[in-house]
Amino acid sequence: MATLDSKLVNVVGDRTAKVLDTIFGYKTAGDLLHHYPRRYLVRGELSDIAELGEGDEVTILAEIFSSSSRRLQARKGSMLEVVVTDGSAKLSLTFFNQAWREKELRVGRQGLFAGKVGVFNGKRQLAHPDYEMIPDGNDVDAAVENFAGKYLPMYPASAKLPSWKIAQCVNLVAQSLDEIPDFLPESLREERRYPTLHQALLQLHNPADLDQADIARERLTFDEAFLLQLLLLERRAELRKLKATSRPVRSAGILEAFDAALPFELTAGQKFVADEIERDLAAPYPMHRLLQGEVGSGKTIVAIRAALAVVDSGGQCALLAPTEVLAAQHLRTIEKLLGPLAQGGMLGASEIATQVTLLTGSQNAAARKDALALAASGQAGIVIGTHALLGDAVAFHDLGLIIVDEQHRFGVEQRDALKSKAVNPPHLLVMTATPIPRTVAMTVFGDLDISTLRELPLGRQPITTHVIPVLEKPTHLDRAWERIREEVAQGNQAYVVAPRISAGTSEDADLDFLYGESSPDIASVEELGPLLAGGALKGLRVAPLHGRQSAEVKDATMRAFSQGEIDVLISTTVIEVGVDVPNATVMVIMDADRFGVSQLHQLRGRVGRGTSPGLCLLASSALPETSARERLEAVAGTQDGFELSRIDLEQRREGDVLGANQSGSRSHLRLLRVLRDEGLIDEARKSAEKILEEDCELERYPALKVELSILQADAAADYIDKG
Repeated sequence: MATLDSKLVNVVGDRTAKVLDTIFGYKTAGDLLHHYPRRYLVRGELSDIAELGEGDEVTILAEIFSSSSRRLQARKGSMLEVVVTDGSAKLSLTFFNQAWREKELRVGRQGLFAGKVGVFNGKRQLAHPDYEMIPDGNDVDAAVENFAGKYLPMYPASAKLPSWKIAQCVNLVAQSLDEIPDFLPESLREERRYPTLHQALLQLHNPADLDQADIARERLTFDEAFLLQLLLLERRAELRKLKATSRPVRSAGILEAFDAALPFELTAGQKFVADEIERDLAAPYPMHRLLQGEVGSGKTIVAIRAALAVVDSGGQCALLAPTEVLAAQHLRTIEKLLGPLAQGGMLGASEIATQVTLLTGSQNAAARKDALALAASGQAGIVIGTHALLGDAVAFHDLGLIIVDEQHRFGVEQRDALKSKAVNPPHLLVMTATPIPRTVAMTVFGDLDISTLRELPLGRQPITTHVIPVLEKPTHLDRAWERIREEVAQGNQAYVVAPRISAGTSEDADLDFLYGESSPDIASVEELGPLLAGGALKGLRVAPLHGRQSAEVKDATMRAFSQGEIDVLISTTVIEVGVDVPNATVMVIMDADRFGVSQLHQLRGRVGRGTSPGLCLLASSALPETSARERLEAVAGTQDGFELSRIDLEQRREGDVLGANQSGSRSHLRLLRVLRDEGLIDEARKSAEKILEEDCELERYPALKVELSILQADAAADYIDKG
């Protein structure tokens, strides 16, 4: 008998086991049993051949319509052409020099046919497909009766291993499988009316009917959500066992002076989140909080207040930013907001003042030496930097708080490298301007406390967004440049965003991965700048900004733009987050279909930040009724970042959503889909909380404890670790 840990070679044989390992990385019986069917075929329900597209790897159930063999004229040999049908459309199967197959592939027989759809002379075909005929034998009626109503599982497959061969391997494992211990607590399983784990695995692969398959799939999906939530809750509990330096807010300090000097009042949401963070900082264990909010919702002010609370306690804050442009922007913003409170150590400065310093990879030696000294001595209460903060030479006097801006740009190792520079575990605040749907937050950040800013500060102006269909209405793009000239004439400024720095290069490497090779017509900063400066925007002060420029050039350009010395900034996505120029009122995004929904939402958030309304124009050659055009219309149709994030995630792969490297273990999320399975994730979270409340060490549930330890030890679980 076999167990889930039995080696596949002992069940399916050496040759087949080697193929399963090569293609899927499967080594054990459990690995194969967790290779779930995508769908089921039923005798009598033929595949929809009309839906097949060129290049598709398919498995179809069809009936043979005709079969003929002929000699080849151009070269020796023969070709057998078999035409199969589903009753409404036909597909050709071609075999070269295999005339003997004609006896098996007789008109009227049904079978499963697998291969890659090609097109020859305008007709779709499968060349040398793999196939399995439905047995009819001598006793046709008996064969039909045995097969009728049987649900044939269709698996994710490959050309070397078609679906029915995977099914044969699964059947071999299922037939030799010993009873599987069930890790789901029996009370929970009975409450949810789920089959046992053993039953669920067998019924999903070989169901008596679709209802049985559905309940088996739900049970296994719940298992994934339940184990994941247990893991996240346990990690949360482990974090609370760590000893951190308590940083309670004190009176008559820099934070109180900062609040008194603010020229505006915090929103109700900012006050609520600030209170949450203050309670966290006062706790004897490290804060682990995610702060998410709409574009322009005021996350930076909340983060600065947290930093100043730590400075008041004698500690320091490190603010980690993903780009030098954003790091420099944070420095300017914080120095401006703090005013004299950022002049610590200077003649006439207040006793409660501190210093703010910047550390980036491209600084000159003198600036870097000064920044390192300020951080190490503790004179700089706030140290802002890029990945340069992680270097071995960087030391802090008393690192009490780490703020990670745009957390998705940084990996676990990078955050750990920064945390290691603190004497005691520091408090952690991670921020994102990309709103995250609730269940995604629960699934990916379930070990963090989550704060959300939804309301915009008073005075924030609305942003109108329109799609410019370049192919259908080319004159509308001309009007966009006129609109920029009109705004500049009124004393305002503009952004023009392009997907590329120069022809054939991308500021965002994901663009090529997502959309394939680019057309030479895709806009680039280096080509667009001179074209506009000498044409549609002639006479205006135009300047480029992109990631290949030196830090000095980027910083000088942003300073000039912020001070109104540049009318139009032609940029890549380096201005996507954090850049705050209140005078900028209009943005034109070229080839907008090259960007994701959330990215477009972030970009347009750079306008409308002052007293004048914002305008965002999405120029695109995408045709009507295409997914790219629909994506742009969705962005134009709403400013609700949470709604747009759902649309964005629905169009992406689950691995992209979770950031997961899901390979090589039975503990991956194979069935769970964070948007589709919202209700199930919610229920799993509650069930996990209840189990841990009753038995935090899981002593009463030894099988569950073992299964959870497998997930904890799995290297693929690293992606869940947020700190």
